[in-house]
Amino acid sequence: MRLKSFYAKSVAEAMRMVRVSLGGDAIIVATREEDGGVRLTAAIEEDDNPRMPSARGGRMRTSQPAEDAVDVAQEVTDALHRHGTPAAIAEKMVNAIVGLDTDDPVKALGAALDSVFTFHPLGEGRFERPLMLVGPPGVGKTLAVAKLAARAVFGNRSIGIITTDTVRAGGVEQLAAFTRLMKLRLVTVEDPAALADAIDVNQGVEQIVIDSAGRNPFNAEDMAELRCLLAANPVEPVLVLPAGIDAVEATEMSTLFRAMGVRRILVTRLDLTRRFGSMLAAVYESQLDFSDMSNTPRVANGLAPLNSELLARLMMPDQERGPRTSRQTGTHS
Repeated sequence: MRLKSFYAKSVAEAMRMVRVSLGGDAIIVATREEDGGVRLTAAIEEDDNPRMPSARGGRMRTSQPAEDAVDVAQEVTDALHRHGTPAAIAEKMVNAIVGLDTDDPVKALGAALDSVFTFHPLGEGRFERPLMLVGPPGVGKTLAVAKLAARAVFGNRSIGIITTDTVRAGGVEQLAAFTRLMKLRLVTVEDPAALADAIDVNQGVEQIVIDSAGRNPFNAEDMAELRCLLAANPVEPVLVLPAGIDAVEATEMSTLFRAMGVRRILVTRLDLTRRFGSMLAAVYESQLDFSDMSNTPRVANGLAPLNSELLARLMMPDQERGPRTSRQTGTHS
């Protein structure tokens, strides 16, 4: 007899997962409420000469012996549960990989992420429009600007750095310290018209990156000022938001900044975050694209283009280390 557990938001969802993974002959042996959902334990009798279930049954095809086979759908389901992924998103992702021909859980999770999310990195070549990093105070915008500058310098790309963050104490000084080290000119502006002039001054460079003052998305005056700044200049606003914050707050913030014209999100503090469910929820609900990520406080090599494969590896770090002796909760960058 083989036992497996399944977690879902409702009994009906859990039963569907049982049928997909174990088939119609599975028997429910235990049910308990857990973390706002339900966990079912199901059992199925094994034949003396077991055959590998087909992909339609929920287990991914594999060349391993049956007794050592990896139930990839279950591995992905467990990983999404560990990260606190909302049930509706998790179900959509697991449904997307039923029938996938792989025995690699990380590859399967990457495919699941690709099925639900869009990945649109900022790129390292010429920017079509100047990028303005926007977001709440204290999320890492200035450090992200410095990292983008370092990436351009190391890639032998010309870059212009502008800051509109003239209100926060030390905001200009912090960025100026980074630009001096990289021998870059920092242009400081205080109003929309001056920003337009600063962009014109930098027209010959391949990339223009603008640091903006932190805006409280729940403050109408703050957002009105940002709206005026964006309306007066041909820039692309990119939201900067840290991973690991409350899912509801992150979703509301992302949605409000999307109304300002944001279409991409740069995620910070992945090195300090063990669970990514709130980040997935925020990006899913606000319909933003993932762009890049920051998972180190170091400026050099501090940003990486985010794609489904990289995010899957971050969410399943134990799989990167080979066979596991125990399950690990959370993730490390």
